[in-house]
Amino acid sequence: MVDYAVLVASAVLYAVGIVAQSVAARRAGNRPGAGLGLLARLAADRLYLLGFAGQVGGFALAFFARASLPLYLVQAASSSAIGLATAFGVAVLGWRIRTGEVLTLLLLASGLIVLAGSSSASIATDLPPAGVAVLAAVVLGTGLAMIPAGRAGTFLPAAVLSGVAFAVVAVASRTLADLDLLALPGKPLTWLMLVAAVLGQASMANALQRGPAAAVVATADATTIVLASVTGIAALGDHVAGGQEPWVAAGLAVVVCGVLLLGVQSRAATPVLAGEAA
Repeated sequence: MVDYAVLVASAVLYAVGIVAQSVAARRAGNRPGAGLGLLARLAADRLYLLGFAGQVGGFALAFFARASLPLYLVQAASSSAIGLATAFGVAVLGWRIRTGEVLTLLLLASGLIVLAGSSSASIATDLPPAGVAVLAAVVLGTGLAMIPAGRAGTFLPAAVLSGVAFAVVAVASRTLADLDLLALPGKPLTWLMLVAAVLGQASMANALQRGPAAAVVATADATTIVLASVTGIAALGDHVAGGQEPWVAAGLAVVVCGVLLLGVQSRAATPVLAGEAA
């Protein structure tokens, strides 16, 4: 039960981070700067730093949860933060939301619930050197792809790259979570995880400047949950509850479909959910 309480607290902190970073990124406007340059500029914004603190706190709690829970469950819980962030934005900040977006978020939530219901506790197997090399190549490719993504007229490329980077963070932390904290600085995988986290934050900042918070975060989260879940089951020994494999596949499919619908809705009209920041 403690592990599940940690997951809920993690989702709440992630939601706070989503709202604060969204408002701060839009407040920054469209001044020149992308990727790491934009992230450096936002570092001077206290609201963005509050959002970043929420993201760090959410990650820390999710990190400890990954020591005993499979990636598909932890990522499902983390992804539920978009629903909490949307509810907070609508109730407190006056965000407007279309009916189609509400239905799509409900579709996403149903997929995440199915994934959570198919979970089974397990300890991850160690990632072999070849696996670490693959993660390093993914991080390098993500960094290089951020340049053209930062010039795109839509949020999708940057949001997907953010999801890829955070998938690397999830996979790396799954294998590191059961180690002694004092041993982490001596592990190359720890530093690779931190680099991926910075790239994910930079890509997220770019995406939040170009699209509504719900669409950006849902796209990144769905990318992360699919990549991390598949990797966890295929390479890290993550367990699925007996006979629940079809439900896991169905849950992932529903999440992907929901993200595609949300992306289409967001491109078809001016962003409404996040509104215009002062």
